[in-house]
Amino acid sequence: MVRETHHDFTTFDAILNFWADKRPNEPAFEQEGRVTSYSETDNLTRRLIALFHAHGIAKGDRIAWLGKNSDRYCLLYMAAARMGAVMVPIGWRLAPPEVAYILKDTGSKLVFAGDEFVETALAVAATVPAKPGVIEAEAAMREAGKLDPANYDPPHDDDPILQLYTSGTTGNPKGAVLSNANLLGLRNAGNEAGLEWNYYEDGDCMLVAMPCAHIGGTGLINIGLANGIRSIMQAEFTPVGVLEAIESGATHMFIVPAALQMVVQHPRAADTDFSNLRYLMYGAAPMPLELLKEAVRTMPNANFLQAYGMTETSGTISLLPPEDHVLEGNERMRSAGKAVPGVEIEVRGGDNTEVPRGDIGEVCIRSPSNTAGYWKLPEATASTIDADGWLHTGDAGVMDADGYVYIQDRIKDMIISGGENVYPAEVENAIFGHPAVAEVAVIGIPSERWGEEVKACIVCKPGAELDEGEVIAYTRERLAAFKAPKSVDVIPEMPRNASGKILRRQLRDPYWEGQDRQVS
Repeated sequence: MVRETHHDFTTFDAILNFWADKRPNEPAFEQEGRVTSYSETDNLTRRLIALFHAHGIAKGDRIAWLGKNSDRYCLLYMAAARMGAVMVPIGWRLAPPEVAYILKDTGSKLVFAGDEFVETALAVAATVPAKPGVIEAEAAMREAGKLDPANYDPPHDDDPILQLYTSGTTGNPKGAVLSNANLLGLRNAGNEAGLEWNYYEDGDCMLVAMPCAHIGGTGLINIGLANGIRSIMQAEFTPVGVLEAIESGATHMFIVPAALQMVVQHPRAADTDFSNLRYLMYGAAPMPLELLKEAVRTMPNANFLQAYGMTETSGTISLLPPEDHVLEGNERMRSAGKAVPGVEIEVRGGDNTEVPRGDIGEVCIRSPSNTAGYWKLPEATASTIDADGWLHTGDAGVMDADGYVYIQDRIKDMIISGGENVYPAEVENAIFGHPAVAEVAVIGIPSERWGEEVKACIVCKPGAELDEGEVIAYTRERLAAFKAPKSVDVIPEMPRNASGKILRRQLRDPYWEGQDRQVS
């Protein structure tokens, strides 16, 4: 295998020009046996730009994708990036009114749809003011194939090319606007620092199984393209799909904890050859230490990287490196690692100044990857990004003396019980080690005595049963009594949003109905 030297790029147009010349016949995308080379990607995206032009799409215009992960989405996204149109991938699990909200908010002029979403796209498009055209993805490829490759004026580094809607658990989602520079800047800083995991080898392969409507999906497409490697696209996450992709050559992947749990606990995992997998990145939700230890045992050859970031930071801004992952587990495996090169992280108090190391506060980020703001929401932008360019994450965390950041929870999910702050993730970590527990979510419910009290909602492992008192006693052995749940609900499954995050509000709502005060 040849180790590819680093190349710093500032736009995706430059990336495709480079790899089409350097690796014309190497695969860029693969899906269900269909392979698209770098030269074909270069050619097809130029023809798609001609299609965009024919439909009146200009630089700065929004176009949308409604569908599962697809190599067709990748080509449409890159065509938009090359000419400076802005791609808006919409989560395919969203209900029609939610899709309509995003189409209306963006003013998208065209919607490209996977074949099973064309009817929804047509129905929704008819209800929004812009009345966008709807084109089925394969039809778009056929139509573009009849056109000559377009001439176009590539966008600048700071021009927006991607608009991702944050998976808010309350209120309407907000569109984070991301530019070439946001999406590529930290990669170049990492190259300069010589980070081992920034190097990709000829033959490396990125598995994209997380949803493309989230940075955890589209961000992987960006990494694969920037490094001139193959990306295996899977329409949606399945444990078997991930196991098969690893056996067929996937060397890199990103996965959220809930999905990783399904992979390592799947019966086929025991017989899977994981030797191809070199780097497993995980993040997007707190990872229970016991689950992480199980994953490290299951995939002994993989280098584990915890990635912490958010849509508004274009993805990863801190990393827990492989050397901090050990089989027996350690305290640092509970952290989100340290700032990556090019990023500043501070934990700040209510007065917007840094708190002493070891104290809890809000995690704040200054980075070239930070969004310039939310689409058409100046007030939300100003309340998230301060005058000095620090982005306030809404995450409560602690930074230790070595610069490792420990995310406690979302500030809004914090439970205040009898004047004490309780962070659900900490309680969940304690309960997760119980042998009968498959999944756990901790919420605050009303309490006349304490204001709020801690409740654990638990999904049991198949065939297992749980007694409320047993769970409470188990937690009290591991945490302060005020943090232990006062009650336990055993539920059949966790409510989740499209990116796999547990919807705590949905678990909380029945208990807060009719209350004057709603903690959220």
